[in-house]
Amino acid sequence: MVGIVGYGAYVPAFRIKASTIADQWGDDIVAIERGLLMKEKTVPGKDEDTITISVAAAKNAVKRAGIDPQKIGAVYIGSESHPYAVKPSGTVLIDALGIGPDVHVADFEFACKAGSEAMFVAYSHVKSGNMDYAMGIGSDTSQGAPGDALEYSASAGGAAFIFGKDNVIAEVLHTHSFTTDTADFWRREYQHYPRHGGRFTGEPAYFKHLLGCGKLLLEKSKMKASDFAYAVFHMPNGKFPLKGGEILGFKKEQMEQGWLVNIMGNTYSGSSPTGLTAILDVAKPGDKIFMVSFGSGAGSDGFIFKATPRITQVQNKAPKTRDMLNGKKIYLDYGKYAAFRRKIKFLE
Repeated sequence: MVGIVGYGAYVPAFRIKASTIADQWGDDIVAIERGLLMKEKTVPGKDEDTITISVAAAKNAVKRAGIDPQKIGAVYIGSESHPYAVKPSGTVLIDALGIGPDVHVADFEFACKAGSEAMFVAYSHVKSGNMDYAMGIGSDTSQGAPGDALEYSASAGGAAFIFGKDNVIAEVLHTHSFTTDTADFWRREYQHYPRHGGRFTGEPAYFKHLLGCGKLLLEKSKMKASDFAYAVFHMPNGKFPLKGGEILGFKKEQMEQGWLVNIMGNTYSGSSPTGLTAILDVAKPGDKIFMVSFGSGAGSDGFIFKATPRITQVQNKAPKTRDMLNGKKIYLDYGKYAAFRRKIKFLE
């Protein structure tokens, strides 16, 4: 049995409401909320970035795993907002958690699915017998240009997963990946904000890959949507994951626990993995979980998990995702939000 032995999430306390952004730019808030099914998003604090979010999530994962961090043989952080262009995020994390120096570390990038990419490689190391434990993390403080549609959804958060063979809480039953060269979203060197293809990001990008991966994963596993207690999909907004899940045959009730977008906004690389942590917080032994990520560029990673009897023993050993989402909230006006995200730059 190979699977998740520990998991954890982290969500910043700072928030900005969609109505606050709409007021700033004169947008129709009713149309925005109806179109995106979003009311607010998380905002990283002035001292928070991809590394600090990763560290917080990883500490919670280690608590649930109950293992010596020195036993972790690999650490991979997936993000589209690594704070350094030429310094790895992972080296800071391993020192903070007491991992290494005998450890393989790498930073991954694949837009919104960099987190599931890190999970896939960590899982593969353990499955191959290359190491006893490996950690995959998705973490982001995503950017949206002032006045751009991404400002409503590009937010912050992260999730960490430790894979192993002993004391597994969620066994990996099947995986599948689906990838093509689809330029729906990109950020070139030296550009602060990403660009996107507008409506092109829907059918030829998100739905083609999420549905392509999801259908093949169901075929490979010889399962159907009704076999699962929960399902979670990448959340660039509120509508896309519900529509994609329904096309695959899932009901809204199966998706609600992992559907965090109404409260949280989108964590990009952490979106479906962060939703997965909320599901693991409440899953019961024997529950099957279906997860498909999406990353612009473009691709999807799919996982099928089965919760083991041990899952109920670890759920309360670290903060739960929805408790963080619904707990302390500090709302910002647009000026403070712009300052936090360093949107105002001076040219010399």
